[in-house]
Amino acid sequence: MDNEHIILLVDDEPDIIEFLSYNLKKEGFKVYTASNGADGIKTAKEVIPHLIVLDVMMPGIDGIETCSELKKIPALAKTLIMFLTARGEDYSQIAGLDAGADDYITKPIKPRLFISRVNALLRRHSDAEESTPETSTMKIHDLLIDREKYVVMKQGRKIVLPKKEFELLYLLASKPNKVFTREEILSKIWGDNVIVGDRTIDVHIRKVREKIGGEFLTTVKGIGYKFESL
Repeated sequence: MDNEHIILLVDDEPDIIEFLSYNLKKEGFKVYTASNGADGIKTAKEVIPHLIVLDVMMPGIDGIETCSELKKIPALAKTLIMFLTARGEDYSQIAGLDAGADDYITKPIKPRLFISRVNALLRRHSDAEESTPETSTMKIHDLLIDREKYVVMKQGRKIVLPKKEFELLYLLASKPNKVFTREEILSKIWGDNVIVGDRTIDVHIRKVREKIGGEFLTTVKGIGYKFESL
């Protein structure tokens, strides 16, 4: 079975790499591997994967830091990231999602669940792209938001946002003055299968405000957020 999706596995445990590679290749995915964060970043730049499966606990550059570095690379703006975490590593899960990860799965990994989560993540991303309006560029006040390039321009200055921050801004800006509830934001940006708390949304809102200015995104206490049409 052929599959157009490219997946990069980054883990320092050869057994995990072999296990995941086998199951992904069996489903037709094209798989690349790296044994540490630095090599993972290098390989990601070369192959531009659709999804990176990234171990949290690695020597040298850990998964959280690797994720943060990957999010700074414009060519990887559309690349999804799934974290592998040891069971019960609640802090790692929260920190990983705050760093911009799209999902996480706990070890030990069950093959069918892993493949199911990978397919669901790729399908959700594909559905979101297909439902994007034909006009992928929005201009609101002095902000130009380009959905195709994942770039924001403000007064001629280019602002590159990590994928989750960009999608959050795009969602709110798509309907100025509409109040999006936290539940709507979680469902549309993180999906129903990923468990994240209010803190994750708040962190992403704060980061977007720091980069584009605080006048655009308004907190509606007890409900959610909206993009001000000023």
